Amino acid sequence: QVQLVESGGGLVQAGGSLNLSCTASGYTFSTYDMGWFRQAPGKEREFLAAINWSGDTRDYRHSVNVRFTISRDNAKNTVYLQINSLKPEDTAVYYCARFAGGSWYNVESYNYWGQGTQVTVSS
Repeated sequence: QVQLVESGGGLVQAGGSLNLSCTASGYTFSTYDMGWFRQAPGKEREFLAAINWSGDTRDYRHSVNVRFTISRDNAKNTVYLQINSLKPEDTAVYYCARFAGGSWYNVESYNYWGQGTQVTVSS
């Protein structure tokens, strides 16, 4: 019954911004760390950012930590990913996931995933 639903993707011009949302249900949201990943065609799923249960600890993939901000609102059961200065190479499907233990950086450390939201950046 765990469900994660991403929203906020779309077609944007290079240099624009998006704020992606992931709304959770079916579990006690405030007790789990959460992460964001993306996957482009022909590439592996790539870690972007993670945030702990309370929102006071965060980590980012080194190459994106200037433009990406992860946050959460436990009262709304929602985790967000703000992306600024979008580039064409950011085009991918973006996923949120619930952390199950291990390393935040590993896909295998997450046991529930949303359906993904498409981000397409035009040049």
